[in-house]
Amino acid sequence: MAVLAKIRNRSALLIGAIALALFAFIIQDLIGKGGLGQDTKDVGTINDKDISFEDFRVKVSNVEKSGQGITATQAANQVWDQEVLIALLTSEFEKLGLRVGEKHLVEVLKADQNIGSNPLFLNAAGLFDLAKFKEYFKANPEQAQFLQEREKSAELNAKFQIYNTLVKSGLYTTEAEGKLKYEMEANKVNFAYVAGLYSTIKDSQVKVTDAEIVDFMKKNEKKYKADESREIEYVLIEDKASKEDEADVKAKITALLSGSVVYNAKTAKNDTVPGFRTAANAIDFVNSNSDVPYDSSYVAKKDLPAVDADQLFNLAPGAVYGPYKFGNYYCISKSFGKRAGVNAKASHILISYEGTQVPNKREKRTKEQALAKAQAILAQVNANPDSFMMLAFSNSDDSSAQQGGDLGYFGPNAMVKPFNDFVFGNAIGKVGLVETPFGFHIIRVTDKQDGIRLATVAQKIEPSEATSDKVFTQATQFEMDAANKDFAKLAKDMKLTVAAPVTVTGMEENFASLGNQRAIVRWAFEEDAKVGSIKRFELANIGHVIARVKSIDNSGLVPVSQARAYVEPILKNKKKAELIKAKMTGSSLEAIAKSAGSKVEQATNLTMENPVLGLVGAEPKVVGTAFALAANKVSAPIEGVTGVYVVKNNSTVKAPALKNHAAYVAKLKQQTAGDAGRILPALKANATIEDNRSKFNY
Repeated sequence: MAVLAKIRNRSALLIGAIALALFAFIIQDLIGKGGLGQDTKDVGTINDKDISFEDFRVKVSNVEKSGQGITATQAANQVWDQEVLIALLTSEFEKLGLRVGEKHLVEVLKADQNIGSNPLFLNAAGLFDLAKFKEYFKANPEQAQFLQEREKSAELNAKFQIYNTLVKSGLYTTEAEGKLKYEMEANKVNFAYVAGLYSTIKDSQVKVTDAEIVDFMKKNEKKYKADESREIEYVLIEDKASKEDEADVKAKITALLSGSVVYNAKTAKNDTVPGFRTAANAIDFVNSNSDVPYDSSYVAKKDLPAVDADQLFNLAPGAVYGPYKFGNYYCISKSFGKRAGVNAKASHILISYEGTQVPNKREKRTKEQALAKAQAILAQVNANPDSFMMLAFSNSDDSSAQQGGDLGYFGPNAMVKPFNDFVFGNAIGKVGLVETPFGFHIIRVTDKQDGIRLATVAQKIEPSEATSDKVFTQATQFEMDAANKDFAKLAKDMKLTVAAPVTVTGMEENFASLGNQRAIVRWAFEEDAKVGSIKRFELANIGHVIARVKSIDNSGLVPVSQARAYVEPILKNKKKAELIKAKMTGSSLEAIAKSAGSKVEQATNLTMENPVLGLVGAEPKVVGTAFALAANKVSAPIEGVTGVYVVKNNSTVKAPALKNHAAYVAKLKQQTAGDAGRILPALKANATIEDNRSKFNY
């Protein structure tokens, strides 16, 4: 008792000491990983406009709460993109001096269904009443904050509408552009040429270094611009069941088939417990011994494990089969018998009408018009059953139209009741017309499947404690040894595999095939992480990853390992071009062809709109040069898409002049309709953006 009293007397002091230790730990963690000791209190800067971390944190928290299953990193990325967009647009609005009046603001607010369709703000005629709207917030000042936030958003949207209209108004197509479009389509050129194709030189004859790729990217910086990245190599040591573990699970589930003798403490005697084969209540037996509870549904043969499907599906009622392996489980099953037609397969043609909840209707129809059309299609199907697929493809308002109306297999009650009742109440081959809330369906029952009901004891194949301990020891040993030894050699010595390096940027989550492993990415971007840094990570239900920072790329360019696939062919072709041009000597095409080991080809009636040269593909630079040459003039070597070309203009045929090019102006307008959407990416590309999110543990 005296000891207990002392503990009680000192409990306050003890709790205080623990709290102080925890506080010191938290402070140290914050200073080391981004928090109180940060050099900056801003999560980023966009064109000299700082983004406060506190404001950013609140917005991220709100997105997390409103999103379904969204991670903190995903929320942070979403808010960051929004902040960048708002900052860039706000700057443009200020430059232009855009202002929004009350009427415009009200119209934007009304477009929000939570406001414009809210019964609180509607008059007797069911229309939005501005006076009621204002009166509500006057009478409910506690809601004013919500209105202020919504007004800010509405004002931004209103200004964007004005801005977008201004941009679109500034985009126009002139008569001169229409004329050029016409000439590019109608003017024709005939020319002779000699081609030295890049494919005639083996890739092995030209080498491209990393330095050359970097130099090329620097010259095209905007195209190859990228965030700072880390290349991480790793070893995965899986925490999975050993052969011994698997054998133990199989032995345990096999033992459940037969009875066992168990000591009864109450009676002080041994009891004989029936096994699965003789259990009076198979369902209770399953629920007492299985890792997966009893499922009373009937299972089609196609849904049974492929290797054992025949034996399981043909089990007589009461018969037992197993043990057998199904995924990560060992199983034993007892049959409760079969049932016919547990699954069905059907095709349909949906004819919807105005008022039904079908998003992509092919045409507007009244209910009467839809019924008439459905009846006409039904008559066509009855007259020619083979026409069903094409009729579905060309008439159905359902996405299954692309599959000829085929809905695949489905179980009872998977479809709305009238549809379900028709399919499960009729034989294979039956065709009929049914109405549902989606419209009128012409249905054809195409197949049915029988099913079997099984009572299955399933026990998961998992690593034992001894196996997990062994894996942990191995992973820890590798982590310690890797700090002072060659990573690849150590892995080889320990019979482990170094996975292909993964390149990640600071705000990524996915880590190769391992999925969301934000902790690994965050570690690689910590301030003390450097090339050669090593750390072990324990991944739930997977095992242990020992990661090593292989390289750090803060050049602002795409990593060479990623860029090589795109840049190397370009640089190789440039080197091949020099080799080919060196062979193209002579004053005539015939002489050039002879020196290059090629021949003179002819191209007729080519246009700039469609500059396709024989079988090699589009060569706009070659065709453009031919147009620019005077008749019978020979060009210098041209580096094209597929090779080096020398051309001689045989003739240029100009199209007759048109008085009006309106049709071509209209074509260009149609082609440039989406140009306004390029403004935002352009603003972002030209902005100075500093992103500090990774310093705040997102």
